[in-house]
Amino acid sequence: MTQSTPDSKVVRWGFIGAAQIARKNWKAVRMSGNGVVAAVASRDAARAEAFIHDCSMEVPPVVIGKDGEATLARPVAFGDYQALLDRDDVDAVYVALPTAVRKQWVIAAAKAGKHVLCEKPMAVHADDAEEMIAACRDNGVEFMDGVMFDHSARLPSVKEVFADAQRFGKMRRIQTHFSFCADDSFESGNIRASAELEPHGCLGDLGWYCIRFSLGAANDELPIAVSGRAVSVYDDGSVPSEFQGELKFKNDLTAGFFCSFRCVNQQTATVTGDRGYLTIDDFVLPFVDAESKWQLHSHELQVDNCRWNFGRHTTYGAVAEHASGEADSQEVRMIRSFGDAILNGKSNDRARDIAIKTQRVLDGLRRSDAENGKWITL
Repeated sequence: MTQSTPDSKVVRWGFIGAAQIARKNWKAVRMSGNGVVAAVASRDAARAEAFIHDCSMEVPPVVIGKDGEATLARPVAFGDYQALLDRDDVDAVYVALPTAVRKQWVIAAAKAGKHVLCEKPMAVHADDAEEMIAACRDNGVEFMDGVMFDHSARLPSVKEVFADAQRFGKMRRIQTHFSFCADDSFESGNIRASAELEPHGCLGDLGWYCIRFSLGAANDELPIAVSGRAVSVYDDGSVPSEFQGELKFKNDLTAGFFCSFRCVNQQTATVTGDRGYLTIDDFVLPFVDAESKWQLHSHELQVDNCRWNFGRHTTYGAVAEHASGEADSQEVRMIRSFGDAILNGKSNDRARDIAIKTQRVLDGLRRSDAENGKWITL
């Protein structure tokens, strides 16, 4: 059970870091129905003020009173992270800092009694991640990493397909691809190409989602071994700009992925059974729509002497769910779910467990790459 439960009826959020993704989560807090942004801290107060100003122009931060009236509640800006953590009117923090400094501030937040939603990858090494989780557990606060698709209404429906012995059969292979083509300024101007700030490069930024999807499809089981190679790196030779990985699970299930800062936008997942295979074209960030979709295929080859007919047999599935910025979208579900755990004092053990497993797989892949793709036992 969580020990730190706020006195208020909503979770009062503090944002640590003003990264671009934090703007999306600003709106998610507003749409969640159980949270409000109370404070924002950045490298300096002016940067935090600018973030609050820009976000407020599009999504004014409000608190809904018991009478149903909305009251404007402008967050306080800080140029010091610890000053935000020292406030009594902050219940939870969203940590959107570079990976290299997340450990320090997640542990500081836990010691301050703040629940922690942390951007991914959660740490540089699995040992660091274990320390972060231990600090949260020891201080009675919740921890979750910011994988939005984990909270999509699509995933439970897709898992029902995986369990369908007639249409899907036994799961044999998981394959994911997540990429975008960075511009010419990316290597010199973006922290995701920085060995000092984001040492895992595309593997941490994009591969984390591929690993997480594979673990989820495999019922959260940890692979027994992994192998990975950086296909290309940035000039310092240590930050992957393209990475490919392989995961071996028990029962002969395998998974593979490719992630890249050099290929066109693609977010595809294919899960193959011995009777059918399921495809998702947008497994990380759903296409703009009011539905999240997938396809199930069971194509059939018929051979009759000189005639070879490969018949298409595809069915389409969907759940009602907006892609972004609505009460039912996956990032809002993430914030709401985290808030519910805090407000109801119910610990989310799965959130901690799956984050650690993802980090352990990432660590194994980096070790494998350093040893020329050697299989690493986890």
